[in-house]
Amino acid sequence: MKVTKIDIRKNENKEEKVRAYVTLEFDRAFVIKNIKIIDGNERIFVAMPSIKGTDGKYYDTAFPITKEFRSYIEEEVLKEYNKW
Repeated sequence: MKVTKIDIRKNENKEEKVRAYVTLEFDRAFVIKNIKIIDGNERIFVAMPSIKGTDGKYYDTAFPITKEFRSYIEEEVLKEYNKW
């Protein structure tokens, strides 16, 4: 599965840790929306879309199963983000 389109919407509020929201398209057949680029304490990273459960915790609604695929997504997204 390959990323075929990346749409990034930057967050102009510099006081927030979320730097941008991302929509990814895979193989021109599947889309994931609301991926976040977050400015963490140690580095910028990609967070999968999530919802808040009744227990107050956040749960990912879509996520890569393997470490390799997670790395691939993060590399592609951050490569595009860094072009700005």
